[in-house]
Amino acid sequence: MDNQNEIVIDEWQIKLDQKLQELKTCQESKSLKSCTPCDQFFDCELRKRYVITVYESMNKGSGGGFEF
Repeated sequence: MDNQNEIVIDEWQIKLDQKLQELKTCQESKSLKSCTPCDQFFDCELRKRYVITVYESMNKGSGGGFEF
């Protein structure tokens, strides 16, 4: 059972790492160090997908919302 949990954790970490790399690649292509100064900050689909992936990695896909 521990191995199965480990596989699930790795799956979410892999997805998160992939989205983070996509985000960094985009930032580098625009010579930015973060998304904040980008003119597409609020409308960027890549950034929105990254945020969703972060939430999913935090709850390991168990669903539900994220509350601050």
